[in-house]
Amino acid sequence: MTTGSLLILAGDGIGPEVMVEVRKVIGWFGANRGLDFDISEDLVGGAAYDAHGTPLTDATMAHAQEVDAVLLGAVGGPKYDVLDFSVKPERGLLRLRKEMDLYANLRPAQCFDALADFSSLKKDVVAGLNIMIVRELTSGVYFGEPRGIIKEGNERVGINTQRYTESEIARVARSAFELARRRDNRVCSMEKANVMESGVLWRDVVQEVHDAEYADVELSHMYADAGAMQLTRWPKQFDVIVTDNLFGDLLSDLAAMLTGSLGMLPSASLGAPMANGRPKALYEPVHGSAPDIAGQGKANPIACVLSFAMALRYSFDKGDEAAMLEAAVEKVLADGVRTADLMQADGGSPVSTSEMGDAIVAALETLN
Repeated sequence: MTTGSLLILAGDGIGPEVMVEVRKVIGWFGANRGLDFDISEDLVGGAAYDAHGTPLTDATMAHAQEVDAVLLGAVGGPKYDVLDFSVKPERGLLRLRKEMDLYANLRPAQCFDALADFSSLKKDVVAGLNIMIVRELTSGVYFGEPRGIIKEGNERVGINTQRYTESEIARVARSAFELARRRDNRVCSMEKANVMESGVLWRDVVQEVHDAEYADVELSHMYADAGAMQLTRWPKQFDVIVTDNLFGDLLSDLAAMLTGSLGMLPSASLGAPMANGRPKALYEPVHGSAPDIAGQGKANPIACVLSFAMALRYSFDKGDEAAMLEAAVEKVLADGVRTADLMQADGGSPVSTSEMGDAIVAALETLN
């Protein structure tokens, strides 16, 4: 009996390289923990355009709708900059998110003790940091209508509309509350209710969902600009932060840099439950395709490995195995194993992408 089905879309740039290391980890769990995944692979982004003239084929999209989880590497690269907007590599990723209706974007910001010195903040501020930002991903100002650039008199005017329905707010709020129950049971909701009607509605609906369904979870509210300030002042005061699409875009990148390296950070985008009870899900590292180092064995695979750990936890209900994989990464870092992006200026020899993957598998052996 398989643990579940997994579609791997390695994509472009360093995506295929880091995904090779994830396959090593998946293989280890199959051999040592009895996790037998039904794995399929396909193309996305520039790789799909090169093969099919589109960044995501209809067949791949249909398959993504059927599997328990999609694991994606990265998309894009300078060779595709000349393409029409409609077929740029990033359109493949956006289509996955839109058609799978992945409305809750989970961005953890965890600072491993061994990397605390990499943050631009003081070590005592970020050491041990482990927060989760839940960003609404399919509505808000990025999708609202009307939008566009129009002419008014002698001037051009850019228009974007911030729009949320009660149901859109309620479903992402539930995702945040459910996550909090698995963690420290605290949620901070961030908006701009002082100047935006959509923020007033956001605050009201989050509070209503809390009072009706999640009274056991501690809930606080904060204006998003104050939240940004508090994230740089004392980020460890937070557990789960839930916010809208625009503020989530900004706050999650801010939180990512608290950890010192984008190359370390995974993400998950979750949707409504399927017939088997598992959410539609896409897991991907936060980093991009890094075409400048692609094919050189310099890429850090940890973010993609940790994205698979998130899949274990949220799609396959394998929390123990997810924790084991995260502990293996922590051990490797504590032992001083570093890819080039994690090297301090004072020296040492970086390991290759493949060597980092091997080190993680060796750490799993010691923890098994």
